[in-house]
Amino acid sequence: MKITKDTTLAKVLGLNGAEKILSRFQIPCLGCAMAQIEMDTLKLGDICNMYGIDLKNLLKELNSL
Repeated sequence: MKITKDTTLAKVLGLNGAEKILSRFQIPCLGCAMAQIEMDTLKLGDICNMYGIDLKNLLKELNSL
């Protein structure tokens, strides 16, 4: 599976090792109670845009899994 800006957080978290990468990029949604409810609709591109996270490098690392 290729991960893109439109991939949901739920799909990404289904990948072995993805949580470590997301933590390293300081994705705040991992510990957010609201994000737990919205994981099926939260897209990586939107998260990165909201929190100023480097989407290009995040996708590069996630796609290397």
